Amino acid sequence: MHFADRLFAAVRKSGNAVCVGIDPRPEDLPEGMLDRFSGDRAGVSEALRVFGREVLDVVTGRVGVVKFQAAFYETYGPEGMAALQDSIRYAHEKDLVVIFDGKRNDIGSTAEAYARAYLGKVPVGGRFEPSWDADAITVNPYLGSDGITPFVKVAAREGKGLFTLVRTSNASAREFQDLVADGKPLYRHVADRLAGWASPHRGESGYSLVGAVVGATYSAELAELRAAMPDVPFLVPGYGTQGASASDVAPAFDESGLGAVVNNSRGLIFAYQKAAYREKFKDNWQGAVEAALSEMIADLAANTSCARLAS
Repeated sequence: MHFADRLFAAVRKSGNAVCVGIDPRPEDLPEGMLDRFSGDRAGVSEALRVFGREVLDVVTGRVGVVKFQAAFYETYGPEGMAALQDSIRYAHEKDLVVIFDGKRNDIGSTAEAYARAYLGKVPVGGRFEPSWDADAITVNPYLGSDGITPFVKVAAREGKGLFTLVRTSNASAREFQDLVADGKPLYRHVADRLAGWASPHRGESGYSLVGAVVGATYSAELAELRAAMPDVPFLVPGYGTQGASASDVAPAFDESGLGAVVNNSRGLIFAYQKAAYREKFKDNWQGAVEAALSEMIADLAANTSCARLAS
């Protein structure tokens, strides 16, 4: 099944466009969780694995999409990466669409190797099998078409997708992305090129397997980029902890509530750190996660066209 069709089928089924970002920082894990495991790298990695699974248990049936930030697993080496692989496998068992947030890129055969590792299959003992088996990956477009085409090729073959950085949500994004060349900012050049990469790969939903990362913290640019890339799915970071609101996110969606998924990581998975949730749920950290998720779903429904997804 075409990636965008599968992505938005999951969004429709859940009735909302929330993407739960799983960024497991050991220092922020629930009190006592690290103490359950050995005090070495393998023990911390096991804590990350268990935490990720328990977050997935909370959100399954409530959302259709999750995103794993690879850096927090890579920090702990092979053991951490094994925990990530287990978490991805578990998410698939839960019938969730999985985005691997690794922002990979290179050129030629190296880019294709990355694409095959995360989206495709590799030769093993006379057969081909998946390694990471993510549904989509984030990629950096800085190397141009040479760095994107191999990912598009593998994604199209395997029914997978990619989200290309266009307008990121971080405060220093303007240092490069706003630089003007040939009369328009750099991020618009990236968007124009991305529209060309995306156009031949649209599914029945009308959206392409080639998506864009567009931050909600720059709401005016988000609206501008939606108009410039009407058939490109958006992965929208910046909601919640980074300061963007549901109203800021609203331009990402089409009239039916599709076209984008809105990521929230710390604001959901570490919700138990907020004073109000800590007081209400005390040691029930999963209850705090569930409550924060419900609040976000309601916020998007009240302030964006996502309300139509639940009707």
